[in-house]
Amino acid sequence: MLRKYKWLFAAIALVLIAGTVGYYNRMQLAIWGFDTFLSSNVEKELEKSYQPLEGREPVVVTHAETKQIEPFSLLLLGLDQRGGERGRSDTMLYTVVRPVDGALLMVSIPRDAYVEIPGRHGDKINHAYAYGEAELAVETVESLFDTKVDHYATVNFSGFRDVIDEMGGISLPIDKDLVNDDPGHEKFVVKAGQDLYNGQDALNYVRFREDAGGDISRTGRHQTFVNAVLERAGDIQNWSKIPQLIETMGDNFATDMKPDTIIDVAKAMVQADTRSIYGETLGGSGGYSDSGAWYFYLDEEDLTEAKSWIADWLDDTRTFARLPRPGQYDGGTGGGRPLSASEAVEQ
Repeated sequence: MLRKYKWLFAAIALVLIAGTVGYYNRMQLAIWGFDTFLSSNVEKELEKSYQPLEGREPVVVTHAETKQIEPFSLLLLGLDQRGGERGRSDTMLYTVVRPVDGALLMVSIPRDAYVEIPGRHGDKINHAYAYGEAELAVETVESLFDTKVDHYATVNFSGFRDVIDEMGGISLPIDKDLVNDDPGHEKFVVKAGQDLYNGQDALNYVRFREDAGGDISRTGRHQTFVNAVLERAGDIQNWSKIPQLIETMGDNFATDMKPDTIIDVAKAMVQADTRSIYGETLGGSGGYSDSGAWYFYLDEEDLTEAKSWIADWLDDTRTFARLPRPGQYDGGTGGGRPLSASEAVEQ
């Protein structure tokens, strides 16, 4: 009898040890499972979204020998296309990605910002995409920041609706009902206090326009939304769905990043000990031009500071601890701390 119980206790101990090891190594196991069973299917689906820009050679950011991924810049264009229209870039985020640090710097450009659009004239920056799609949007942003854009990605926010539903919803920090009902605006209500928000509610969260913070608050919601999607997609139970999720995105996603690069960057970000997203919106003031059009005129000092952040974040010789942070993060430039994935969603 004693021997029987010894075997039972040994079995229980083995299960507990295996469970503990599995818990602490679940990400490594998930990565192995992804590489073994899903990677080829994901690459196949991502190939449909690969759209390099004419005359621009995609930048290689992964060193083949070391597998290290150096910092790179990504212009993320959030499109709010409806029907077959080309649309405008409702969201423009110049993003510096540091995969090894699991960190992103997202500098948001207000969509009504007055800028010089190459080959055309001064206009609202979101018109660049309407005039020349991603290629002209990239050129315009490079001119604005006096620096390169290594890659671009366009995402139609409507395409996220079905993806979020496939994942079972995402967590959003909404503590007060969002009511969009001003004349001329799309009408909707997003109820506060839900554990998870479905695709339509998440899309409306991004589109909400009627709070006092204006573009600043809207940009904050965009960053929270991106965080929430990353958090949910990183959930192991969703890994097996990744090929289906990419297929669901379909024509709503395009980029000049090659499929294998996307996979390498995504794995590096998911495996990072912390995932930190620092965001800032370029400041300025609104006003009417002589022609009667309303523009947002960027503050030159704010723009200069943003250029400095970008240069520092793209410098792979700088350690993460020495990188400047936008002023809203724990002490501002030179301060701050990495936020964990869950903390970032709560911010």
